[in-house]
Order: sequence, then C-alpha cells, then structure tokens
Amino acid sequence: MATVSMKQDPSVLAARLDKAADTAAAANLDALLISPGSDLRYLIGAGGESFERLSCLVLPAAGRSAAPALVVPKLEELGYADVPAEELGIEVVTWVDGQDPHAIVAELLRRSGAPRRLAVADAMPALHTMPLRDVMPDAVQLLAGPVLRQLRMRKDAAEIEALRTAGGAIDRVHARMAEFLTAGRTEAEVGADIAAAIVAEGHTHADFVIVGSGPNGASPHHALSDRVIERGDVVVVDIGGPIPAGYNSDCTRTYSIGAPAQSDVRDTYAVLQAAQRAAVEAVRPGATAESIDAAAREPIAAAGFGEFFVHRTGHGIGLDVHEEPYVVGGNRLPLEPGMAFSIEPGIYQPGRWGARIEDIVVVTDEGVESVNNQPHELVELPA
Repeated sequence: MATVSMKQDPSVLAARLDKAADTAAAANLDALLISPGSDLRYLIGAGGESFERLSCLVLPAAGRSAAPALVVPKLEELGYADVPAEELGIEVVTWVDGQDPHAIVAELLRRSGAPRRLAVADAMPALHTMPLRDVMPDAVQLLAGPVLRQLRMRKDAAEIEALRTAGGAIDRVHARMAEFLTAGRTEAEVGADIAAAIVAEGHTHADFVIVGSGPNGASPHHALSDRVIERGDVVVVDIGGPIPAGYNSDCTRTYSIGAPAQSDVRDTYAVLQAAQRAAVEAVRPGATAESIDAAAREPIAAAGFGEFFVHRTGHGIGLDVHEEPYVVGGNRLPLEPGMAFSIEPGIYQPGRWGARIEDIVVVTDEGVESVNNQPHELVELPA
C-alpha cells in the first residue's frame, strides 16, 4: 500500500504542480512522468511505493491541454486516498491486472498531441521506462531530476520548519550518547540502542546508524561491526532518519571513550572544528557551493591533513537524505535563501582513527541558520 505523508495544504501542492509544469515547458518538455518516491511525495503529498505494477503521475507541461493524471493499480488506490486529487485537478486513473498501464499513460499523453520529449523520474525502474519507450517510440526520454531539483532545492517555510524539527530530534539522540556508548560494548550493540532512540525521539525509523570506533572511524561510511569499543577510542557517530512529515535529519558528532589514547587527537580535532566553523560562517546568499567546500578544506590542508579529507563537504537534504545542492569543488551554483545542506568536513587517518563534525544548515536572507545545536567539541564520555 502507498505510504502517505502527513496531510499538506492543497494550495502548497497546487503551487508545486504549477511550477513543475511551467519549468517543464521552459525545458521544452511535453510532460513529466513521476513514479513513486520523494519527487511524487513533494508534488502530491504521497510518495507511494514502487512495485512491478506501474504507478505514475502524468504531469503535462504548461500549455498542454491535457490535465494531470495519477495512474495507479486498482489495488493501490486506497493508499492514495489522502491525496486531494480533486482540489489539485488530478484525474485518478486506475487499472487492473491484464491491462497495460504503460499504454494508458501513452493514451493520456496523446490527448494533447503526440509527445516528443518526456522526462521520467530519476529513480523510475527500467521495467517501466523501457515499456513506456515501447509504447511511445517517437518520444525522447530524459531525466526529470534537472526540472524538479530547481523546485526542491529551495525549501519553503514549512519545509524549513520540518528540518528544524528533524534537527532537534536527532540532537536529542546525540545528547543521550552516554547512555549507549561505553567501553566493552560492540558497535552493533551501541547501534541498536541508537536506532531505538532515533525512533523514540520523534523519527519514523532510523535511516542509517554509523558507529565507527578506533580505526573504523577512519572509514567515512563504516556502518556497524562486532568490534568491541575500548577505553581511549575515538568514535564517529553519524545518524539520521525521517520524521513523520518526511523530512530527514543527518548529524555527526565525534566522541572519546574517556581521554583519547592517542596523543595527536586533541590538536587534530581542533583543526577539524576550525574547518567546520569556517565553512558554516562562509554560507550566505550568493556564495557558491564550491566556495563553502573550499572554506572547509583550507584549514585542513594548511595543517597538513588535506589528503585525509576524502569526500565532499556536504549534500542537500529534505525528503531525501542526499539531494541537491552538493557542496563540492566544481559546483558553481550560487546559494539562495531556502537551500538546505550538510556541512561535514572530516579527517580520516587509515588504521588509526577518524573524526567528522556535521550540521544541517539553511541559507537565510542574512546568512545561515543551523538546525543542529549540539556542542562541536570532542565529547569525552565516561569509560
């Protein structure tokens, strides 16, 4: 059954649909074909689930005579019951096994002339994109991402408030870390407790839990293992998940189990703190995404750790944990109010230890707001 978000103001959804149709027209597209996922949730308030049976929002570009339509299997229809289809002017078209839903989509599109250029959702399965190509062989298929990212990158007031709520919820989990993270426990044991706390503090589920202790902390995407956490370990804890409104948290803090065992930890960590602070302070409207990445890298490189900062400085966040804009060298995108992304520099020394500090920030008219407010210092927990 489709997964539906908390009810949203139909006027907000209607404005998103209109903007998407306008942007599609400006890109010389005839229609957007949006399968279940975060793009669908953004546009109609329901993300649905992707199965072998096709569900698809058919959104004609502005200027086309056909109305939007939601094509769904009859057995999935109730999962979209909370979508204000009538208020949004969306025709709900159901189909049953034995019918060809791809042909139904083609028929709907031909109501306003044979389609020439279609943009399909980036994550639409090939088992649907290829049959759609078969029933509309003269139509070029492109990706809808370049159209929709123009809308989704700029969060509105309700979205920013949802990110604040998510940020506060994950902050509360980090504030409880002394309950879970102690010497003698395995990363997996600690991770299970953290996952439960993520739900207890207001998320629908834990999307990811990274507990990288000792040398495992030098692997940025290490998840969990049976390694036993030891006194003196430096531990990277990167956690997040969605709240009921669908928006995600993502926050990393680095902990020490008692005093750090290795003598270089405090000085190196101070460099990381300075880098993260410099990047946050560089955020303002008009600054480029790559300039924020550079602001984080400069202090780390100057201290001789440049080779140990092995990933981009940040990623956008919203209905997806990773979305546009990406804070990385080469991205000259000017930042605008409403853009939300992580700032998460790290220093990773293979075979020894690693550290990362991550906050989610939002570009404001005046500069920047962080939705995470836990301390950035290396937190020494009781061993």
